[in-house]
Amino acid sequence: MNPVERSAAELEIERAHAAEGERIRGHQRANGRKGHALASILGPAFVAAVAYVDPGNVAANITSGARYGYLLVWVLVLANAMSVLIQYQSAKLGIVTGKSLPELLGERMSDAGRFMFFMQAEVIAIATDLAEVIGGAIALNLLFGISLFMGGLVIGAISTVLLWFQGGKTHRLFEKIVIALLLVITFGFIFGLFIAPPDPAAVFGGLIPHFTTTDSVLMATSMLGATVMPHAIYLHSTLVNDHYAPGEKKPTVRQLLHGSKIDVAWALLLAGSVNVSLLIIAANSLYGMKGTDSIEGAQHAIVSVLGPVVGTIFSIGLLASSLSSTSVGTYAGSEIMHGLLRIKAPMWACRVVTLVPALIVLWFAPNPTQALVVGQVILSIGIPFAIIPLMRYTHDRKLMGEYVDGTVKHVIFICVAALIVALNVLLIVLTVLGKA
Repeated sequence: MNPVERSAAELEIERAHAAEGERIRGHQRANGRKGHALASILGPAFVAAVAYVDPGNVAANITSGARYGYLLVWVLVLANAMSVLIQYQSAKLGIVTGKSLPELLGERMSDAGRFMFFMQAEVIAIATDLAEVIGGAIALNLLFGISLFMGGLVIGAISTVLLWFQGGKTHRLFEKIVIALLLVITFGFIFGLFIAPPDPAAVFGGLIPHFTTTDSVLMATSMLGATVMPHAIYLHSTLVNDHYAPGEKKPTVRQLLHGSKIDVAWALLLAGSVNVSLLIIAANSLYGMKGTDSIEGAQHAIVSVLGPVVGTIFSIGLLASSLSSTSVGTYAGSEIMHGLLRIKAPMWACRVVTLVPALIVLWFAPNPTQALVVGQVILSIGIPFAIIPLMRYTHDRKLMGEYVDGTVKHVIFICVAALIVALNVLLIVLTVLGKA
């Protein structure tokens, strides 16, 4: 090969290498854009997931573990699986329609219907805040000896400050604060597992569905039936749209739906892990102990068994649980009012409406923890009002277009919704009869 031919051959090789390099860089840029688009989608489900690790869940999971050991681990796993479907459906409705579930309800109801629906939703919001403020007040009492009433005021004040970051360009900051609190909750409630590791065989045994007594059936009913918080359903359909500031470019609907699946899966995996960990800690360290039916009693038992460090970390987790969940609950109440009544009330006003009843309970009730039981029953009443419309709307082709639920998915959703509604009705009946 002469020099001219060699140069041409070398030039061709260089061109081929350059083309291959450009192809690789193009692929990397595309992957980078996809990764950035996915990262920009994540967040709303983590905010909604806070509803699954509020003080009411803490009390229920610890009580279950202390009473029945690892028996009901499978209940929490099943409950979390159902929650994944429901929260994704709420996100899907908001992404496809661009409207929240409360907005869609408000558009399809008469004025009287919208007002009545709002009133039941507001009662649910008050019941939700009751558990969250009481839990935070108990945490402050355990950590600093602050009275329950003053603790409730502190929780109300701090949660109001957190809500200032919600909305507009600071909404992402609000999400980051809530996610940070969720991580504190996770550490606070899982730390005990590292101090006293459970028996893996016993934990896996709890994954096999079975009962031992009638009371354990009732406990499972309470845990399953009260898994889905109504305000989390309403709010998630709002969060997916509030996630983006006005004028900010959104990914496509398909990208949003794909990202939302990942968002929901990871968020509820984290929340589910926290709940299961609480049950396992109680089963491993508190099983058979008396006085663990209240949050204070459980914390004192944890201190006596696992030491003051674990007890303090548990209380910090409880405090983070209260602050995050009460902020998110107030946010949900504001969006419900906006969607149903078309009134955009100041966030502080919504905060006051749900905070005052909790403060009254803290001032007058001799045992505020018992108020959590009443609150749980009220929450159960609100479940059908949220889950049934969501089930109908995601199967409405006129509303969802090409993204409408298929027959198989709709049937699965009907079964999940029917199970949750039935269990909540059973829980209400048993409570009224004095057997819960």
